Amino acid sequence: MGTLTAERTVEIEAPLERCYEIVADLESTPDWQESMISLEVLERDREQRPTLCRIVSDAKVRQAKSEIRFAHHPPDAMTWEQEKGDVKSLNGSWKLEDLGSGRTRATYSLEADPGRMFGLLLRGPVEGKVKEFLTKDAAEGLKKAAESG
Repeated sequence: MGTLTAERTVEIEAPLERCYEIVADLESTPDWQESMISLEVLERDREQRPTLCRIVSDAKVRQAKSEIRFAHHPPDAMTWEQEKGDVKSLNGSWKLEDLGSGRTRATYSLEADPGRMFGLLLRGPVEGKVKEFLTKDAAEGLKKAAESG
């Protein structure tokens, strides 16, 4: 199947600092990102920020397990890369842009190689639905969490 890439951008009626605070609080991500079933912190950096997490996600066709290494780039970005898991590779990022007047543009990006097992399940129209599900869930979840608090 090859690499699957997806991206979604939303504009949020909340300041950049609030959006980054939510994104960086990885332990709370399953509360606002519906596709994430669970997140367990395995390692932290000197500042006690989660850097390696075991994540179980609903990939629609089945649950996907992975260990993800996070890199914090305050105040406006976070990146991650899978160290091991059910898909062959997975990289992603949050990029936040201050729009002024307490508004933020948030872009959630994913790049994955589902490997043979998931690749066989993600052909045709299912691929588009999974891409939309994974990015819309994260971006809209952040928007809802930031605007409600």
